[in-house]
Amino acid sequence: MNVFRITGGRRIFGRARLDSAKNAVLPILAASMLTEQPVTIEGFPELSDTRNMLKILTTLGCKYELTGDVVTIDAGIASKWEMPDALSKAIRSSIFMLGPIIGRFRKAVVTYPGGCEIGLRPIDLHIKGLKALGAKIREQHGMIYCDGSNLRGATVHLDFPSVGATENLMMAAATAPGTTVIHNPAREPEIVDLARFMSAMGAKIRGAGSGSITIEGVKRLNGTRFRPMPDRIVAGTLLTAAAMTGGEIELENAVLSDMGAVVDKLQRAGCAFGCSDGIMSMRAPEKLKAIEVSTQPFPGFPTDMQAQFMAMSCVADGVGVIVENVFENRFSHACELRRMGADIIINDRIAVIRGGVLTGARIAARDLRAGAALVLAGLAADGVTEVEGANIIDRGYVKLEKILSDLGAAVERI
Repeated sequence: MNVFRITGGRRIFGRARLDSAKNAVLPILAASMLTEQPVTIEGFPELSDTRNMLKILTTLGCKYELTGDVVTIDAGIASKWEMPDALSKAIRSSIFMLGPIIGRFRKAVVTYPGGCEIGLRPIDLHIKGLKALGAKIREQHGMIYCDGSNLRGATVHLDFPSVGATENLMMAAATAPGTTVIHNPAREPEIVDLARFMSAMGAKIRGAGSGSITIEGVKRLNGTRFRPMPDRIVAGTLLTAAAMTGGEIELENAVLSDMGAVVDKLQRAGCAFGCSDGIMSMRAPEKLKAIEVSTQPFPGFPTDMQAQFMAMSCVADGVGVIVENVFENRFSHACELRRMGADIIINDRIAVIRGGVLTGARIAARDLRAGAALVLAGLAADGVTEVEGANIIDRGYVKLEKILSDLGAAVERI
């Protein structure tokens, strides 16, 4: 059951409701370690990544109870500060545990994170920031050993607005004595969501989503009940699917302000948007126009939507250009799209795509968003497409085949 089989040529049409965002839920799960009281998260998305994060929390001594889409985490008796090696390598977001483990126990042992093969993902910004807060860090034999006994508030300047580093520093600083100021933090909506969650726990955080974040350390954090933000990347993926198939779609709980760059590019491609009573709607044109995309940190165009837009460019009218500025190795889907007849030229971080017709083929997903893009390509292709690596796509989409089938697509897992 690791292959998606797609029969192309069917319009995406209908309404969908978004699950909570994977990229918001993962750091929130990590932050649950910061309190000894139970934390309840509503709208928990059943993804392999979120399940792995629960396994990591369990290994550290936490208990959890999952009922439907509600998970309650009790870290009251957690006593371990060493991350399991195998689980850490299975999920890139395991690095989010570094900050809360130090914040809770004032020491941590973690390994380098794994995840999709889309670039080097250096964690030097995480380490540099934690050192600025007083942590002593030693890297040896593929492990990171941290002593946070002297953790304290400080001013941190991030050389790049890294989402993971920003979130790690927010969590480590929440219970550190004194005031921490993070300059040039990431501004993604998921950062704001983590700040809302931690504030509900009693943290004192100001400025999330702006050019600087201030955290005043408190002695302890409390339990809370929280519903994370809807998944803007899943929303963008579904909008792109409708655009590529000449369809129409409604999204019940999409947040327009979180998706400005994606919506703008879809409008430039010819799609028409509407918003009423909390429902975002989009209607695709008869023929999409080619566009230019340059990925940037938020509020720029998200790198997690780059692959989907490359697939869309393959069926648009004209020549599209995509520049990938965030990761140095995120064009793995291009060679697979070429197997479907796409005309794509790659030069370093620039892709030039001449729109045309795609035909079904047997192709393989090499990372999460690339896999989703290949499924979208199959929706718009002539004939049958089989995408290997459905388990990779499962890291970020809850039963993608069901979501798309409910919208009129012919997708099955085989």
